[in-house]
Amino acid sequence: MERSRVYSEIDWEVIEPTKNYIWLGHELKPEYDEHIALASQETKSSKLDFELLEDVVFDQYALGVSTNRDDWLYSYSHESLKENVSLFCETYNTEIARWRNARKPGEILKFVTNDSKRIKWSSLLIDKFKREKLVDFDETKIRISQWRPFSKKYLYFDNVLIDAPTLQRFFFPTLESEIENRAIWLKIGSEISMYSLMIHCIPNLLTQGGSQCFPFYTYDEDGTNRRENITDWVLEQFQTHYKDPTITKWDIFYYTYAVLHHPHYRTRYAANLKRELPRIPYAPEFRPFATVGQRLAEIHVHYEDQPEYPLKHLEDKDLPIDWRVEKMRLSKDKTQLKYNDFLTLTGIPPEVFKYRLGNRSALDWVIDQYRVKTDQRSGITNDPNRLDDEEYIVRLIKKVITVSLETVKIVDALPDLGLPKD
Repeated sequence: MERSRVYSEIDWEVIEPTKNYIWLGHELKPEYDEHIALASQETKSSKLDFELLEDVVFDQYALGVSTNRDDWLYSYSHESLKENVSLFCETYNTEIARWRNARKPGEILKFVTNDSKRIKWSSLLIDKFKREKLVDFDETKIRISQWRPFSKKYLYFDNVLIDAPTLQRFFFPTLESEIENRAIWLKIGSEISMYSLMIHCIPNLLTQGGSQCFPFYTYDEDGTNRRENITDWVLEQFQTHYKDPTITKWDIFYYTYAVLHHPHYRTRYAANLKRELPRIPYAPEFRPFATVGQRLAEIHVHYEDQPEYPLKHLEDKDLPIDWRVEKMRLSKDKTQLKYNDFLTLTGIPPEVFKYRLGNRSALDWVIDQYRVKTDQRSGITNDPNRLDDEEYIVRLIKKVITVSLETVKIVDALPDLGLPKD
């Protein structure tokens, strides 16, 4: 056993805090603070408060939607979502009526039904219950939401039933806004590596620390009064720095998206990105990054419209044709995907797995999300299979492979960002 050492014999190392008073910050890169902040923490709120900010790229940003009852308010099936939400609303309104008739007893949770097959309570929903906020099912509130990377679901977007709608009601307030608006959906946190994805609809909060959303446009809640969310300040900075008055806010938006994908940026600032929002450096040249960012945005937003990668089909001839998914599995060498007992997809190129969003590749996200899953408490089954389009998931897999290969090719060809090499 090693003999303990006396205090005077220990070779102590002096630790100095960073200027932000972070003591264990030796992995943090000091020049990171010199770059332009993506946004200000002070503008993150539940209310839209448009300001003429300086020193940031985006005026407003917000967390993704947090319902606190995802199984009730999200579904791959439009019809199933209608049934689930209608039952929830009926139960909730019935309990308000019973509560009124009972002269509003104080211990609400002991009074109301706690049948998890009919409703799910939360402290915020109880607060709304106290204020007797009734909810009538409205089919127009069913929206498309970016549930996970390359996985969309229907969402019942209602301010009463959703615990935290955040500013998303000002980012994607209407169906029309989904056509013209885009947003950088950013995942940062201490547990996984930062990643970003361009989207055009309401994003989910995500797990493991949540997600942030940076839209190009913001609106009033009724979809009017559209405003550009890139600050005038940063537009002036980029035009001045690059001596190019033709640079637009859309250019800066796409430039930012490209920088967030740059391998050197993500590697060098990995520690910084676990603690705070990204900061955007000036690259030696602006236009190549703006062009690349726009191309990445195009294939990521419209991933369902990309060409299908030519995978080979191995079919069990002794079984009837079957496109239904229960749970897919990759082979150990990741060259084959067992779709179901009838079908195995083969010829998956290894480069696909280089395009990663956190701890999963894009293809891994699809495999993980497109499966039949039943919530034990509510009994609600989420089934991604489409009766009106039985081959959708097979086509989606091939398209996401195309997107992945193209993303890897584009990112690998990004020019030098001009960051220190050490």
